[in-house]
Amino acid sequence: MTLEILTSEDLAPARHGFFTRRGGASSGVYQGLNCGPGSSDQRAAVGLNRQRVAEAMDVDPPKLLSLQQYHSAEVVVAGPEGWEERPKADGMVTKHEGIALAVLTADCAPVLFADSDAGVIGAAHAGWRGAFGGVLEETVAAMVRLGAERGSISAVVGPTISQRNYEVGEEFFEEFLAEGPEYTQFFVNGRAPGKYQFDLPGFVLWRLREAGVGSAAWIRACTYSEPDRFFSYRRSTHLKEPDYGRLISAIAL
Repeated sequence: MTLEILTSEDLAPARHGFFTRRGGASSGVYQGLNCGPGSSDQRAAVGLNRQRVAEAMDVDPPKLLSLQQYHSAEVVVAGPEGWEERPKADGMVTKHEGIALAVLTADCAPVLFADSDAGVIGAAHAGWRGAFGGVLEETVAAMVRLGAERGSISAVVGPTISQRNYEVGEEFFEEFLAEGPEYTQFFVNGRAPGKYQFDLPGFVLWRLREAGVGSAAWIRACTYSEPDRFFSYRRSTHLKEPDYGRLISAIAL
């Protein structure tokens, strides 16, 4: 099966893709294009999957750069040589050609950024905690330091869990409420008492617009609701599966 790659005109002409799980070499619960070296999948299969992504992005496999993600606001700058060991961060930016910035997700929001006029790109892994902690704003600021214009940056949110499938509890809601009443706009009452449905893509888009980017859009794909296309941590948990695959989203100049 060939790779399925979702794109957005907002990021053109930067080469980019939100890859689905289709077209990979993994099997079992990882069936398809699992690109997560942190999963328990066979290393050879993950390596082959990442090689296919690198080819699609037209970069050498070692130049498909990803991170040790940990739901932080840490952002790193990628030089022309990339890196041998994945740095611990959740965002990255570059102004160099020949490398692809890639983030891994399985319900969290992958966000790709481009200021094509300035020749600066970025990528961020934005779960609720990272977005809450400022990873999106830090990625934009790092791009500006490389020469991007804040108002010229386009940001696109890839496949992520939608509000109808993201149930949270009272403590989660109260943590947001403590930041200010405006945060209640991302919650609706859940199906059970004391439960809420959280709008992660809406929250990410709001943070991006508050950060002053020129445009911010969601590709409108829910990881939880399409098991044949997307990996989902929450769905795997509900199904009591032993592990889950990781989707990859990448951008290159």
